Amino acid sequence: MFADSGRLHIAIQKSGRLSQLSRELLKDAGLRIQNGKNDLVARVENFPIDLMFVRDDDIPTFVSDGVCEFGVVGRNVLEEFALGEAEPRYDVIAPLNFGRCALKLAAPRDAGYAGPASLDGKRIATSYPRLLNRYLSDRGVSAEIVKMNGAVELAPRLGIAPFVCDLVSTGATLEANGLEPVETVLESEALLVRTRKPLSPAKADLAENLMRRIDGVLATQESKYIMLNAPEAALQRISAILP
Repeated sequence: MFADSGRLHIAIQKSGRLSQLSRELLKDAGLRIQNGKNDLVARVENFPIDLMFVRDDDIPTFVSDGVCEFGVVGRNVLEEFALGEAEPRYDVIAPLNFGRCALKLAAPRDAGYAGPASLDGKRIATSYPRLLNRYLSDRGVSAEIVKMNGAVELAPRLGIAPFVCDLVSTGATLEANGLEPVETVLESEALLVRTRKPLSPAKADLAENLMRRIDGVLATQESKYIMLNAPEAALQRISAILP
């Protein structure tokens, strides 16, 4: 994957819950994206932008290093990455109003959970060890964190750990494995992030143009367009009624 220095680059998930929603956001911003869902790169036909399809946990690195000027990433992934960095090398530009979920601690239904103190001395499986460690440290709880890269909800059934800390949208997966959420570690949603690496004047102009387009989409998400046929003489009275 080679970056074209004359174009902007946006890193989005190659697959997963944010992938299609990220593409839809950019399409709503007027970008015509060539088919490239199964490739590493897709070119935008009507704007000098390339989309980079990568693993979600690689997006903060791509943006921080300036390989991509922008990225769409979940807050959970971004904060897990940030806890391992001396200082941020990106800026959070805007929440995007999609991809909402929560990082939650979950316990077996029969665990007799009675608050964070119940976790003291226990093993907890998670894909987000830094976020979990911060949560536990803030509450003075000492527990053994077991890092897993996937299928975290199976940890109790496999005898790896009695508790888990995992992303929850509907809770159906936890329920299917005999678990119930007991604490919220982090509320998450998709974020637009931008590199702090200096941009050339030409790229800076492109970046501002792109941001205006995205801002326009976000500003109108909750708006409705209403047309009204009325005589011009009634305009003043109608204006007084409408908010």
